Amino acid sequence: MSPNRFALPARILHWLMAALILAMLLIGAGMISTTTDRYPELLAWHRPIGLAILILALVRLAVRLTHRAPPLPADLPAIQVAAAKGSHYLLYTLMIAMPLIGWAMQSAGGYPIILWKGFTLFPILPHDIVVYGWLRFTHGLLAYAFFLLILGHLGAALFHGLIRRDGVFSSMAG
Repeated sequence: MSPNRFALPARILHWLMAALILAMLLIGAGMISTTTDRYPELLAWHRPIGLAILILALVRLAVRLTHRAPPLPADLPAIQVAAAKGSHYLLYTLMIAMPLIGWAMQSAGGYPIILWKGFTLFPILPHDIVVYGWLRFTHGLLAYAFFLLILGHLGAALFHGLIRRDGVFSSMAG
């Protein structure tokens, strides 16, 4: 790894997960805005992608903990350094929490978590409709927060790539 670039596994995981998370957000938006006849089809995609994101996020966290990130530019204002670090902690937290909350929500709702024909996840919570309601609300609220965080992340990447041209964008881009 070059000191100015993320390790190759980190870059591959970043872009793979970016595509999966974008797909997940679009599928989730479709789930809450579609007619009921499309909901089961969208949910059938939502569940396995969510599990894939959870697994990849854990792998990505392990890669991140074992491979140093390139340093941020020395002239970056302290508030931007804090925002970068804080937003990355939130991104990792949501990449792990969102699938777990979805899994817990489906478990509490008493819904089988069918990933594909012949493979159903075990429930992680007992059936409890009140808990289901709270988890559904939380899952939706965090999805909006995740979307806003991703927009901020994208905006920061474009700022570094197009305006500052300081190598931050290229450290993950290629």
